[in-house]
Amino acid sequence: MQVSIETTSGLERRMTVGVPAERVEVEIENRLKKVAKQVKIDGFRPGKVPFKVVKQRYGAGVRQEVVGEVMSQTFYEAVTQEKVQPAGQPSVEPKQLEAGKDLEYIATFEVYPAVELADFSSIEISKPVAEVTEADVVKMIDIFRKQQGTWDAVERAAAEGDQVNINYAGTKDGEAFDGGTAENSDLELGSKSMIPGFEDGIVGLSAGDEKTLELSFPEDYHNEDLKGAAVQFAVKVNAVNERTEAELNEEFFAKYGVSDNGEEGFREEVKANMERELANATSNKVKTQVMDAVLAANEVDVPKSLVAGEIETLRNQMFQQFGAGAEGLDKSILPDDMFTEQAERRVRLGLLLGEVIKAEKISPDADKVRAKVEEIASTYQEPEQVVEYYYGNQEQLQAVESAVLEDQVVETILAKATVTDSEESYEDVIAQQQPAA
Repeated sequence: MQVSIETTSGLERRMTVGVPAERVEVEIENRLKKVAKQVKIDGFRPGKVPFKVVKQRYGAGVRQEVVGEVMSQTFYEAVTQEKVQPAGQPSVEPKQLEAGKDLEYIATFEVYPAVELADFSSIEISKPVAEVTEADVVKMIDIFRKQQGTWDAVERAAAEGDQVNINYAGTKDGEAFDGGTAENSDLELGSKSMIPGFEDGIVGLSAGDEKTLELSFPEDYHNEDLKGAAVQFAVKVNAVNERTEAELNEEFFAKYGVSDNGEEGFREEVKANMERELANATSNKVKTQVMDAVLAANEVDVPKSLVAGEIETLRNQMFQQFGAGAEGLDKSILPDDMFTEQAERRVRLGLLLGEVIKAEKISPDADKVRAKVEEIASTYQEPEQVVEYYYGNQEQLQAVESAVLEDQVVETILAKATVTDSEESYEDVIAQQQPAA
């Protein structure tokens, strides 16, 4: 087999492969002999069809099949011989397919880039240090009480925190605009769900009051026609409702899955969940910094084919999030450029972290995998069954192993980086959390 390879641009390679005719012709001959033993043709007994007849009838199809298989086989033989690592599938262009002559084709493909990792000792990481205080727990429980509370009508002026039921009609230059009108709409004052000034303008109004609000849409509003536009809203208040928080009782605790030890048990459960959330948020914040630092310290080219594959993965994930509403929709409504930046980041990180794993000889720690599975299981009512499920489902277990492996890579980098503790509150750490990749 003759192989020549050249670099066309960046990571792209153009490889010409020549395969001896004998390899193709012998395989075609053997394949046709098998066909001859099995084929049924009128006028001939099974297995007694003349080889010439079989070749005339099936030769072209068998040749096409064999040539395709030989090109696939020899491509991987050739890249192994040339010690190149293809990224994605090649584009194959046949050059010589004539029977009796050497098979020749050109394969164009991208290769994985050579990665040289920077010295991680130059990386600086700020690690948040926080704890869940009693005040944090009280605040969280107050949120739960509000969520489970009721709205009760009151005969007084509306205040921040109240819920008002309103009719409103918006106009711009005297003309109504899309989305600017509603009837019997509930609005919590202070929720900031309306444009600036809208909710403040209703504070102090009582049921039956009417008022015209002179407002302006923000300059960064998503609707081009309304960006920075001066508008008027004619508002009528139908009702003012005051929130009555839910009582801390057995019925309330049961809604959050707590049935033992009353209020003390509930507070302990809330605090445990908050501490778990804080630990995850802290880990994510540190991980995000590490990933950003790794990307900033290491330049690496990314194969377009890998980016394209990642774009498709992200697009499919978004369609899955749409659920049943996405059925029958054309995926092209979500263009590539929606995902390109994130896809490139993920591919670059994958290449760099893969190099760290190889260089440091890291593999998933079985004890850490078990601890992660048990952590996941602890949020369920029957944790033992969840643990059994994960260890009985290879796909789910591999997902946990991948997460643990990523954590181990972060730990390896942190061990070489400069890490500074930063005293922060629970709320600050939770508010700042974001995905690492």
